[in-house]
Amino acid sequence: MLFLSLRGEDRATYYDHIERVLDAQPHITMDDGADLTSTAHRRGGTTLSGILGGTEETTTGVIRLRSLAQSGQLAYPVIAVNDADTKHMFDNRYGTGQSTIEGILRATHLLLAGKRFVVVGYGWCGRGIALRARGMGARVAVVEVHPVRALEALMDGHEVMSMSEAASWGEVFVTATGNVAVIRKEHFLLMKDGAVLANAGHFNVEIDIEGLEELSVTKQVVRPMVEEYTLRDGKRLYLLGEGRLVNLACAEGHPSSVMDMSFANQALSVAYLVQHASNLEKRVYRVPQEIDEEVARLKLAALGVRLEEMTPRQRAYLASWQEGT
Repeated sequence: MLFLSLRGEDRATYYDHIERVLDAQPHITMDDGADLTSTAHRRGGTTLSGILGGTEETTTGVIRLRSLAQSGQLAYPVIAVNDADTKHMFDNRYGTGQSTIEGILRATHLLLAGKRFVVVGYGWCGRGIALRARGMGARVAVVEVHPVRALEALMDGHEVMSMSEAASWGEVFVTATGNVAVIRKEHFLLMKDGAVLANAGHFNVEIDIEGLEELSVTKQVVRPMVEEYTLRDGKRLYLLGEGRLVNLACAEGHPSSVMDMSFANQALSVAYLVQHASNLEKRVYRVPQEIDEEVARLKLAALGVRLEEMTPRQRAYLASWQEGT
């Protein structure tokens, strides 16, 4: 098992580590973003034959793995740790929500109260960011392409608008989509002077940095991890952490007290694969329900919380169709 962290100028070193770990066989991969898995599949041959199975930590990685599986090219079973309730409902929502706000505040020292705060993407990470931004007193707007998520954001009390509308409305922008170029040149041109841009999704592709540079006449570092881009009309836009994950580039990532559940799911899923990989099809699996629930029980116990238990009569009532209402 290998834990890898991709940060700024360490990209070459990161992929060197990936290549080295793939030479150690047989093994089970533990991945974040599907970089290890995609590299293994590009190499093919004995590299793939030496891998028994894998686990994946992130939303973006699971999307990439499902694409690989749908094309019929996934060479071994993979457990989507991100899909566990005890992962995405806590790590993604509360961990990303808190650490993203922390990264923005460390980098800029902004007062969020009263700010117009735009969250692009309302998955579990976007939900958490919007929740924490509103808790800081910000006025939150959400940009979404999925109608159900957009409706949820609206009924959670947020404004919902297109990216073009949000560009001229917002003052702080955070992407959390896992997609490419969700904030682009046409949006930069609509933004207010002093707008802050941050990414909490995955790679540094969600904000079109190349487009931003094409529109700019100057670029300078004005605070650690804060770059000021001056556009031709004199407007200034501020990019945090080079467009990389703001909670890692400008802060310290999630607290260990929420990551513990994610890593517990990883460890228990690896143990499950050691026992069952040979009997599993080459596709993407959810974390087994018994593992997910055990992680929740262990976390509650660590927090000193006791669960209520159903009485025999209650169990019988729920199991029966004859009791009526």
